[in-house]
Amino acid sequence: MTEASTPWDGAQVRKWLERRCEASRLDQAAADRRGYEARDDYDKAAAEEWVCRALKNADCTNVQVLFAKRVKELISQEEYPVTGIHDDARFERHVRTHLRKLAKMTKANAGFEKTLHHQ
Repeated sequence: MTEASTPWDGAQVRKWLERRCEASRLDQAAADRRGYEARDDYDKAAAEEWVCRALKNADCTNVQVLFAKRVKELISQEEYPVTGIHDDARFERHVRTHLRKLAKMTKANAGFEKTLHHQ
């Protein structure tokens, strides 16, 4: 197994999580303004916000192995309690999708430098 070409940067990961949290709140507001047809977009953005909030202030962000372990723990959870969403099953599916994406990024230690709103 080869070592990653760039070292793990916990501050960059926290910054990425914070930016994604802000972007997901903006996406929720935009979906809310679009109304009924944008319910899935709203739930998807709410799921991303839930994931980012669950991880951004965790101490595990400083160590790649611990962060990966925490992401796996969240993936294996049965439920993700939240209020104000439209469809629980759809929300939970989106949470797991975002967590799997984050697990891949963590394993590769790549993608955390992309902090623009749309990725």
